[in-house]
Amino acid sequence: MRPRTIESAASAKIDLADNDVARNLFGEQNANLKVIERRLGVKIGQRGTELHLSGPADALAFATKLLEQLEGVVRAGHPVRGQEVEQAIKVLARGTETLKDIISGPQLIRVGNRQIAPKSINQKRYLEAMRTHDIVFGIGPAGTGKTYLAMAMAVAYFQERQVKRIVLARPAVEAGEKLGFLPGDLAEKVDPYLRPLYDALDDLMDSDRSSQLLEQRVIEVAPLAFMRGRTLNDAFVILDEAQNTTIEQMKMFLTRLGFHSKAVVTGDVTQIDLPPGKVSGLIHARRILQHIEGIEISEFSELDVVRHPLVQEVIRAYDRELAPAAQESSASNESPAVQPDLESRSDTP
Repeated sequence: MRPRTIESAASAKIDLADNDVARNLFGEQNANLKVIERRLGVKIGQRGTELHLSGPADALAFATKLLEQLEGVVRAGHPVRGQEVEQAIKVLARGTETLKDIISGPQLIRVGNRQIAPKSINQKRYLEAMRTHDIVFGIGPAGTGKTYLAMAMAVAYFQERQVKRIVLARPAVEAGEKLGFLPGDLAEKVDPYLRPLYDALDDLMDSDRSSQLLEQRVIEVAPLAFMRGRTLNDAFVILDEAQNTTIEQMKMFLTRLGFHSKAVVTGDVTQIDLPPGKVSGLIHARRILQHIEGIEISEFSELDVVRHPLVQEVIRAYDRELAPAAQESSASNESPAVQPDLESRSDTP
């Protein structure tokens, strides 16, 4: 990188001195620069490989730092699009990490040799946890990549022949009530609950290949209830929407794990759909398993959201509004008085 010069308190110039780097950093029709202008309140003029910035001093300093770090990302061979720019702004705003800290972690290779890289330090730690631990919990709000990254890791492990199959499960919370009114057989009734897993799978693998593996049951997508009585060897097992499991269901799932297998459990404890009085198996498991060697619990926050930037603001607004109710619900979930007697029954076959 060439030296940058701050011309005054209200302007700055950056020269990338490389047409390819400039083209990738600026984005198609300068789309990335427009994101920076809109989000930071600065003006950016472009001439060849040079950028001329103007605006308030604080915003100008932040924009200069952002562009320099994004240049480093491009030179390291990683694509930069609008969503990467949005995430980079959030990362640098925290002030505790750099973009280099994030992209220097493990990369996931998907079909077509495209790389899936972590977009926050918590995502990076989550990926590292899945590589080094046999049971990993990913807990946090919607849009933080918990399920997608777990499925990407599962596909990577399968492609690398570290596991022989992938098993994806979700609880069907309303199975005893509303599903009976839906048309079709059991598979058709539970399909709406499993559709997000199929969608993620289609995004990670060629559709013909995934269909073939599903037909061969090398990849299995099933309701959580179908896991009872099984032992899963040489498998990468994912339980999604785990906040909607009961304690008994969570215990049943975790005890399915066989030899040479990994399990990843994902969920959002702020979106529990269990009936009143039912304790979330995810909250209970986080409390009693957090100090067991070989089990890692990765926590995400709204700062890790990688969807539309407004999703982060929506989460914050709901957190502020629902904080008192959430604290009351958490206290209820942790209350020993409502815990079932697990010693008097067994979920193992």
